[in-house]
Amino acid sequence: MKDITVDSNPSEAQLKKMGVEHWPTWEKEVSVFPWSFVTTEVAYIVEGECVMTPNDGGPATTFKAGDLVVFPNGYKGTWEVKKALKKRFKHKDGNFVKCAFSRYKILKNRIKAAL
Repeated sequence: MKDITVDSNPSEAQLKKMGVEHWPTWEKEVSVFPWSFVTTEVAYIVEGECVMTPNDGGPATTFKAGDLVVFPNGYKGTWEVKKALKKRFKHKDGNFVKCAFSRYKILKNRIKAAL
């Protein structure tokens, strides 16, 4: 299984180029739950702190507010939300419906911001 990657210091220019401000948001209270990624998800952590532990026994990955995180398609593990999470996200490379819906939300947010 591919590893999660974390960029703990993405530049404002990089985030702007990626269009992060238009990505939809997702929030989760402190909790522990299993998850399987059916797309590659790129997420910018706005608030919170989490630990993701893979099912295959590999090392856990910690990420927090200000981090840019890539969850690879096919990753299976357990979320441990240590501090309430708010993230902006984008889906790519995977489940067609989920990816298309992600693109639709981003487009909708871009149009809304332009008005």
